[in-house]
Amino acid sequence: MKKSIFWVCLLLVASATAQAQKFALIDMEYILKSIPAYEQANAELEQASKQWQAEIEKLAEEAKTLYKNYQSQSATLTDAQRGKKEEEIVAKEKSLAELRRTYFGPEGELYKLREELMQPIQDEIYEAVKQLALQRGYASVIDRASASSIIFASPDIDISDDVLAKLGYSN
Repeated sequence: MKKSIFWVCLLLVASATAQAQKFALIDMEYILKSIPAYEQANAELEQASKQWQAEIEKLAEEAKTLYKNYQSQSATLTDAQRGKKEEEIVAKEKSLAELRRTYFGPEGELYKLREELMQPIQDEIYEAVKQLALQRGYASVIDRASASSIIFASPDIDISDDVLAKLGYSN
């Protein structure tokens, strides 16, 4: 009797844990391309990047010109003049490297601007996905765009359009 109760309890525990978990997929690239604010933010980032790159290229050209002038005049310069010109070139190259780091470094202006423009959009998408997952009982929602190990997934579990609808962007 005790054995049969044990086996029944074990069977109930096993069946309770064996319930299938629900999964869903989203395609973040598809979602982002469908949001006009994302496209606008991308255009703004591109414009800022081009402007800063032009500024860097201008400074690089100035450094290059200083170096060429130094090379052409070095034979006629005194040691003191040569040293002064070399210091000028080094200072220009240092300011160029600093400007590059300021704009495009890990904590640079481009990074800050990207965070400022993209973070609210990403947070909004995350909240919509989270709400859908909780409403529908999904154990996990996977981004198809970044999950390179997914070989095939049924289109039935893709909720990208539902996320867009939840955000107010219907297709």
